[in-house]
Amino acid sequence: MAFLLVGLVTLGAAVVTVTTCQLVHAALWLVVALGGLAVEYLLLTAEFIAWVQVLIYVGSVVVLLLFGLMLTKAPVGRSPDTDSANRPVALAVALAAAGALVWVVVDAFRTTWIDLDGAVQGSTEATGSILFRHWVLPFEALSVLLLAALVGAIVLSRKKKEGER
Repeated sequence: MAFLLVGLVTLGAAVVTVTTCQLVHAALWLVVALGGLAVEYLLLTAEFIAWVQVLIYVGSVVVLLLFGLMLTKAPVGRSPDTDSANRPVALAVALAAAGALVWVVVDAFRTTWIDLDGAVQGSTEATGSILFRHWVLPFEALSVLLLAALVGAIVLSRKKKEGER
């Protein structure tokens, strides 16, 4: 029951994140959505992944996003740039993408069985082994991407002096 309740709150926060017209509010609702995912991981007894979710996504990505918003002097209130008349088209595309994603995941894992007698899959040891064996390069690529976003935000925020091009 708790899993379902937290899932509904997370889904609601995610919907508000993409439908709000205020950029700072969208970033703050993203914190709620990502925090809800961390709670879901805790409910699934995957403590390591939950804390990685909090540290990396809530602690780093959202802070970087807010930092970029503040550096680029994004409007705090309603922004006409974020409001579009294409909401029905966007909703149709989002529903089609969600349906395709659900279909692919269900089809991929239809015959997968969890070995309950084997090693615990959510433990820190098993997760760390998988992460450092197979996922080191994607994590490093993500860190370079975040660094490039930070440098880009700083470059965009600099005011040009009269003598510069």
